[in-house]
Amino acid sequence: MCDEITEAENAALMRDAGFNRREFASMGAGVAALAALPGCSMARESSAATASRTVTIDTPDGKADAFFVYPTKGKHPAVIMWPDIAGLRDAYMTMGTRLAAAGYAVLVVNQYYRSSPAPILNSLMEWRAPEGAAKLKPMIAAITPKGTTSDAGAFVGWLDTQKEVDTKKKIGTCGYCMGGPFTVRTAFANPARVGAAASFHGGGLVGTDTDSPNRLLAETQAAYLFAIAKNDDERAPDEKNVLRAAAKAAGRPAEIEVYPAQHGWCTLDAPIYDRAQAEKAWSRMLALFKTNL
Repeated sequence: MCDEITEAENAALMRDAGFNRREFASMGAGVAALAALPGCSMARESSAATASRTVTIDTPDGKADAFFVYPTKGKHPAVIMWPDIAGLRDAYMTMGTRLAAAGYAVLVVNQYYRSSPAPILNSLMEWRAPEGAAKLKPMIAAITPKGTTSDAGAFVGWLDTQKEVDTKKKIGTCGYCMGGPFTVRTAFANPARVGAAASFHGGGLVGTDTDSPNRLLAETQAAYLFAIAKNDDERAPDEKNVLRAAAKAAGRPAEIEVYPAQHGWCTLDAPIYDRAQAEKAWSRMLALFKTNL
């Protein structure tokens, strides 16, 4: 996931490409701003008009705030979106809105609700500043596998009460960075309702604990997309093989691919954002959802 090693790798890559650190830190915000401009949609598939609202969801651990966005007409399959380490912010609201415009009722959650309402940080780069890292450290520690699974169950239950959600359709989930393994936990939390899960440059997907995501696949009924960053694969080359073996043993359909892009490449405000590879990953997610929701 987004850690000191990943940050050093990405910074070195940008320096090799001729960017200094200040330029490196400012690139992501510009991309996010462009994506949010009317007429600058990054998705040819986006067509439906959308509406949105900030919502509060009761969970066993408290009240979780989230951004709910959906097409203005009709009922649609629901998707739970888990942001990266910097949490719910403008970049993920933009990404959620894009997915809603493709025909989904999207709940973009604040995984840090136990500690603070969103936004926690305004951009991905803020977490690498000493103040950002210090702010996030105790919040990250407050998130546990058990808590994430509990949250996911509450989010699914809430979505099934919303008039914009087609409860005859399965629910999907997607997650980025630290949110990647949360997608598996979402599928585990309510197997009967969650039909598809997509992880993008997810960290912590493979482990030996009984509740490690790779060991939970057999207790889910979802189809999977695991999009892995090149530098993550270089550090842990066997993890993709473990995921493949676990999915096969569980009888779970799984598309597992290493992308020629750095960790964080799918997030709009990431300095390492790679539009071409992000678009490919996005298209594979849409294909997954179309087939399984």
